[in-house]
Amino acid sequence: MGSTFVMALVTGLWFWISASIAGFSLFPTLKSPTFIGFVLGLLWGDVQTGLITGAGIEVIYLGMVAAGGNIPSDRSLAGLIAIPIALQTGVSTEVAVSIAVPMGIIGVFLNNIRRTGNAFLAHKADHFAEEGNTNGIWRCATIYSLIFGFVLRFPIVFIVNYFGGDLVERILEIIPEWVLNGLTVMGGVLPALGFATTIFIIGKKEYIPLFITGFFLVKYLEIPIMGAAIFGTCLALMMTFGNKAMKGV
Repeated sequence: MGSTFVMALVTGLWFWISASIAGFSLFPTLKSPTFIGFVLGLLWGDVQTGLITGAGIEVIYLGMVAAGGNIPSDRSLAGLIAIPIALQTGVSTEVAVSIAVPMGIIGVFLNNIRRTGNAFLAHKADHFAEEGNTNGIWRCATIYSLIFGFVLRFPIVFIVNYFGGDLVERILEIIPEWVLNGLTVMGGVLPALGFATTIFIIGKKEYIPLFITGFFLVKYLEIPIMGAAIFGTCLALMMTFGNKAMKGV
């Protein structure tokens, strides 16, 4: 089992890097709860729990669209808080998912603070541009913004994950069982909502039979998910190539 301090340090730095210029080229992967769960599971010595929890959080955000660059929820913060809590306390995936949702909303609040602070840095860069000070512009665009992002992001994740495990365990001992059951039910519904949002965004009713077919293949014929994914990929390629061949004719 890993160290709580190391977990807090890694997750704090992860949140900072994944949302900064240093992690820009890899940010889709670094922000993925599934990938976060895999890495943190390795760190804690429980890859299975990390992956299951991360995947449960991931499906909530399948249909999330950042219109105009404004994220409706921060899946990175959600994963970096909820997954360590699941690893440290052993709460169910459903409870971890219910914890992740409000954390994602807090991430939006932090992102708005970042935008406000960066507006000040942009004006400062304009001042340097008027002076012809290219070094000053570079510092505003990189060093100052990275420092500001570190101060904004690192402490909240580090503190929550360092003290959060024990705190959550105490809270769980106090919370009535009916409340925990409610959180479990809500956590079970949220992934379904993510799938529903994705289908709604696709918005092509001719694909609905394929979705229903896949669901029943997995649910009632007990085909492994990996097998269904491979079968679905082959079917999609056949349909794509078949359409191209028809158009060629």
